[in-house]
Amino acid sequence: MRAVTVVPLKSGSVDLTDLPEPPESDGPVLVKTLAVGICGTDLEIVNGEYGWPPPGEDRLAIGHESIGQVIEAPSGSGLAAGDLVVAIVRRPDPVPCINCAVGEWDMCRNGQYTEWGIKEHHGYARERYRITPDFVVKVDPTLGNLGVLLEPTTILAKAWDHIERIGSRGKWEPSTVLVTGAGPIGLLAALLGVQRGLQVHVLDQVTEGVKPELVAALGATYHHGSVADVGIQPDIAIECTGVGQLIFDVMDTAGANGIVCLTGVSSGGRELPLDVGLLNRRMVLENDVVFGSVNANRRHYQAGAEALAKADRDWLAKVISRRVSLAKWREAYQRTPTDVKVVLEFDTTNG
Repeated sequence: MRAVTVVPLKSGSVDLTDLPEPPESDGPVLVKTLAVGICGTDLEIVNGEYGWPPPGEDRLAIGHESIGQVIEAPSGSGLAAGDLVVAIVRRPDPVPCINCAVGEWDMCRNGQYTEWGIKEHHGYARERYRITPDFVVKVDPTLGNLGVLLEPTTILAKAWDHIERIGSRGKWEPSTVLVTGAGPIGLLAALLGVQRGLQVHVLDQVTEGVKPELVAALGATYHHGSVADVGIQPDIAIECTGVGQLIFDVMDTAGANGIVCLTGVSSGGRELPLDVGLLNRRMVLENDVVFGSVNANRRHYQAGAEALAKADRDWLAKVISRRVSLAKWREAYQRTPTDVKVVLEFDTTNG
């Protein structure tokens, strides 16, 4: 079967290659891949910056944002042929650590987890895969290939889950949210904020085009410029860029009892002038919380699926700025200035 594979840590090795059929040891559920989303992690793997092959193999099938259709499933699994499904990325470590042991593998403590398409197991940019029922989530069939947005949505479902848990430490009635970055993660963060009835503000660099339009269509407010230019002290801030200056500006701008969630991964290597003492004083005296969030567990996939099911289909379709057929697969891994979310389609029959 065809699969997009790389030799991890070797730039220029990405290719459309042939892989054996998925082994039955991967699970009794056989799924046909409809589409995979391309994110920054995929591009880092393609560029040779990241990734681990399966044990005993040289190449890794990439792709961790997926939408597929069940071909066969065992009775009693809760799945049936024709179901639209999204596969979970991370698997718990074999020890397992205390978090993996209770299904919180997104909070793994020892780093021995595997991630399909990233770390030590083939991913979903292949025509078919096998999986166990507990690591696959059904999506609303009316979503069609838009279900490929579920995996990135789970990142925000987890972020909001933790934000709300932290907020419950006291009397908490948030009203304003600041999201920095209007890429897929930022837009989906805004979507989930609007679904919660909050006043959402999104800050990005561009001044026109699809990003401001998507924010406006949500009923949120779009800004460009600096954090100070937004003119609010948000109750909640979700930082989605990983840009060092923005991170500190957001921390400095949050309102009293503010919660700042960091979802962007910084590249490092850049020094910034910062009055750490002043920032510390403010955070302590105002009971602010700053935390990082990555990956997701099954309940976040289910929460993300519910959020997408409630979302406007036309809006979701505009988040996907480019759809690339498998015949032109290389184009999917080449960034263009107008990209928001790029999707590589293995099968276009589901829209």
